[in-house]
Amino acid sequence: MANAVTQAGTQVTFVALPLAAVLTLDAGSFQLGLLTAAQMIAFLLVGLPAGVWVDRLRRRPILVWTDLIRGFALLSVPVAAWLGVLSLVQLYLVALVIGFCTVFFDVAHMSFLPAVVGKDGLERGNSVLEATSRVSMLAGPGLGGLLVQWLTAPFALLADAVSYLASGVLLSRVRVRETPAPKQPGRRLRREMAEGIRYVVAEPVLRVVALLGALVQLGNGIWAVGQPLYLIKELGVGAGLYGLMLSVAAVGGLAGAAFSTRITARFGVGRTMAGAAGMVTVLYLPMTLVAGGWWLVLFPVFNLLAGAAGVVFNITQVSYRQRTTPEHLLGRVNASMRFLMWSAVPIGGLLGGALGEWGGGRVVFVTGVLLVAVANLPAVLARSIRRLDLAPTP
Repeated sequence: MANAVTQAGTQVTFVALPLAAVLTLDAGSFQLGLLTAAQMIAFLLVGLPAGVWVDRLRRRPILVWTDLIRGFALLSVPVAAWLGVLSLVQLYLVALVIGFCTVFFDVAHMSFLPAVVGKDGLERGNSVLEATSRVSMLAGPGLGGLLVQWLTAPFALLADAVSYLASGVLLSRVRVRETPAPKQPGRRLRREMAEGIRYVVAEPVLRVVALLGALVQLGNGIWAVGQPLYLIKELGVGAGLYGLMLSVAAVGGLAGAAFSTRITARFGVGRTMAGAAGMVTVLYLPMTLVAGGWWLVLFPVFNLLAGAAGVVFNITQVSYRQRTTPEHLLGRVNASMRFLMWSAVPIGGLLGGALGEWGGGRVVFVTGVLLVAVANLPAVLARSIRRLDLAPTP
């Protein structure tokens, strides 16, 4: 329940925060790129230390406090708009706070799940989380677009602030026995961070997934700038329709979450990962043709289909990681994967902003789509992933 509440609000912010910059404060492409970078720079700055701290501490309090801090940070935006003092600087600061809290929340969230469902329930548990996430993505962007249209973007963020606060309260009521890593004399932060990175680099499957994820997130950072610039500023799509287009794309993710466990059981972990990655590549390419009129339909249709394949890949690789990683390393490995992948988003945001200044929104949009498509090829070609299903049955 807490995951569904916070995810719904997050999707409202996904629409409303950049629109607050574009529509309320008339931000340009580079300023929008800076906002994207501000939201994700925390993965680069504290992504690795977060894993060490998550392994040292109980995870539930981390989840509760990061939700509450994000909620109060977002509350400051409608308050500032009501007082007439909202600025891009404040949006950057709010994005930074949200980003830092998200780093700790995400690492703790992935590390907390095995304690809740056990090793044998990981595929089902991750499928449920993905399903609630996709339901939220189905409702959130559409609601966000409508709220922006009715209330203006800054006041639409009030919905996400309330969702984070509600999620924090719900998580505070979860009762699960946690066993943080035992204290060891002479522990060093740098050494413990390095253990997580070394494990990822040495594990053949995780190494490929980290490379794929870094390239995908680089493309997503560019695309996050290109979507509002191209669809809203250049094609004239209204805020309500923009949100609905993003919502429709989540239907595919919901289908992928619903069938991923059965697909993995039928085809095996390796073939599921390789096949899903290949489908993402093929299905993203038609979105480079998105334009005005009926061509606009290509965006939600193929985003929907690619989203289904992408969710199947994500559930399978996360479950594999949670099952094979030793418990005492899980927080650091999750943090290392997040660091290696999500640190590329702020770089993509800055690149997208620079591309927009040079070539306009369409260039940014198409570049992001192409990079996300090509980024999935390492999983299709990797021998280590294909060999996962060749191991003898015990």
